[in-house]
Amino acid sequence: MNKLPRVLIVDDEPQIRRFLRFSLPPHGYDCVEAEDADSALAAYIKERPDVIVLDLGLPGRDGFAVIQDIRKHALTPIVILSARDDVEGKVRALELGADDYVTKPFDMTELLARLRAALRHGLQAVGEAPVFRSGPLAVDLVGRRVLLHDGEVHLSPKEYNLLRFLVGHAGRVVTHHQILEEVWGPANVEDVQYLRVLMRALRKKIEPESENQVPQLIITESGVGYRLMQLPPDNQAPGGPV
Repeated sequence: MNKLPRVLIVDDEPQIRRFLRFSLPPHGYDCVEAEDADSALAAYIKERPDVIVLDLGLPGRDGFAVIQDIRKHALTPIVILSARDDVEGKVRALELGADDYVTKPFDMTELLARLRAALRHGLQAVGEAPVFRSGPLAVDLVGRRVLLHDGEVHLSPKEYNLLRFLVGHAGRVVTHHQILEEVWGPANVEDVQYLRVLMRALRKKIEPESENQVPQLIITESGVGYRLMQLPPDNQAPGGPV
C-alpha cells in the first residue's frame, strides 16, 4: 500500500488546523499538526512530513524562524499560508527557503494546487529529470537544448542560464534577488532592470502564442519575482497524468 504524503500543518488558529485536518485527507494527504515554532520542529523531527503548511504569525518565535529551523535539516517543501500579504514578507519567506505562498482567506483548490507543485519540486530536488517538459516547452538539461513545439530554440548563454535556474525551481516562486544572484552574481542583486530585459527576450523566444499575449509559461509574481509553470503536454488533457 502506498504511503500518503504527510502534511505538517503549523498554525496557531485551531479553526484553521481543524479545517485542514478534515479537508486534506479526502484529497490523499495524511495530516499532523503544530501550534507554534517549537512544537513544529518537534513534530517535524518525529513525523518527517513530506510537505509543510506554515503560518507566519505564530506566538513566540514566528514562521520565519520555523523556515530557518527546517532549512538547517532538510529541503522539505514549505508552503506559507498566512494573512500577511505584504511583498516584503513574501520575499523574506521565499528567500529563507519557502517554496510558495498562499494568502488567507484562501481557496482550497489553490492550496491543493500549490501543495502538489511543492511536492513535485521536492522530488526534483532529490533527483532532477534529465528533460524538463511544460506544455510545448522541453529543456534537455544534459544536452543544453531547448525545444518549443519540437523545434529547437536558440538561446544566448544568459537566456539559457535564466531558464535553467527557473527549471530547477519549477512550480515555485523565485525572487528577483535569487535570480540575479544566480545568473549575474552577488554584485548585481539590485539590478532588477537587467532581469526584466532578459526576461522579455526569453519570453519572446519560448512563450507559446496566445490571443491576449499573456505569458503562459513564466508567470510574473508582482513585486516578488517569477514562477515557471508546469503545464501538461500539448497532446494531454489538463486533468490527465503528468
